[in-house]
Amino acid sequence: MSTLVIVTHPNLAESRVNKRWVQGLKKQSGITVHNLYEVYPDEKINVAQEQELVEQHDRIVLQFPFYWYSTPSLLKKWQDVVLTYGWAYGSEGGKLEGKELLIALSAASAEENYQHDGRNRYTIEELLRPLEATSHLIGAKLLPYFVQYGAGVLTDEQLEQSAQKYVQTVTS
Repeated sequence: MSTLVIVTHPNLAESRVNKRWVQGLKKQSGITVHNLYEVYPDEKINVAQEQELVEQHDRIVLQFPFYWYSTPSLLKKWQDVVLTYGWAYGSEGGKLEGKELLIALSAASAEENYQHDGRNRYTIEELLRPLEATSHLIGAKLLPYFVQYGAGVLTDEQLEQSAQKYVQTVTS
């Protein structure tokens, strides 16, 4: 199975979690790591190139830090311009039909904050419903989310465990 990991972190060099996840993935075979902010620093997305890249892979991973209960802006823009009618969905679409989709995110807040009685009032699953709906629309098989809570306070040992678990999730 070929896997495309679309990494969307505006400052990956300064990230602890997403950067470490990428380092682990780059050691694996059959995985293409695609850093949107590196490829498109001007945010001018080459739609044909992106669609071709997606078509070449069986599993698509969207990896990002959770910003304001959503994806970073470049990933949203990527969805808007790449997942087009007639390609991703619609009567002439279906290019992602049957592909696996994995959402992998780092959240600064602790898991208990993502509960109905927590500070954020909603679960991660509830907040990610737009991505779930997108997966349904494009015919992709949504895999269980990979979430690293408390990203800002992880110990080095916890970070390594997270990276190992993430690589295992992406490659299995």
